[in-house]
Amino acid sequence: MFTVKEIFEASYEVKRSQFIAFLTPTEKFKTVHERLKKEHPKANHIVWAKRYLNEFEQIVENFSDDGEPKGTSGMPVLNVLRGEKLINSSFLIVRYFGGIKLGTGGIARAYSSAAKEVLGKSSLIPYQKILLFEFEIPYTMIQHLEYYLKKEMIDFGNRIFLNDKIKWELSVTKSQKEKLEKFLEKNRH
Repeated sequence: MFTVKEIFEASYEVKRSQFIAFLTPTEKFKTVHERLKKEHPKANHIVWAKRYLNEFEQIVENFSDDGEPKGTSGMPVLNVLRGEKLINSSFLIVRYFGGIKLGTGGIARAYSSAAKEVLGKSSLIPYQKILLFEFEIPYTMIQHLEYYLKKEMIDFGNRIFLNDKIKWELSVTKSQKEKLEKFLEKNRH
């Protein structure tokens, strides 16, 4: 499975209809959707599809045709997500009608082509489950740990400074957690 960490954009045109496609991480979907509604008030449609993992590690899929004929836009876009094995990702496609009807097959091809167009400009990364890792260290270890986290490119996360120790909460991949556990075990005094 793959995912994206940033927003990508591409344009596609067919028979004077303009399609502006966006590929976003699912956590940015709502913000991008609201922004597109404001930036494109005269657009005829903003079609979307998304796939993400819920708290039980199950794939959840949703889509909207946003006024296009049923099944002609959201589902073809969702099928692109499925075909590319994308997870925690969403497409949003703004359409400006060009005056020439595309027909149901033409609409489906146009939306999936717009999705593929933005995919071609995107950087997909392998999906890795992110875990919350909590631990405590003595104050004497803080500089050593911060150096290690910088070297491994792990965000410092949340720190709670207590009287005699620091409680850390980090978001890490499974392999990062395993390496960090070994580091902590080796370096605790």
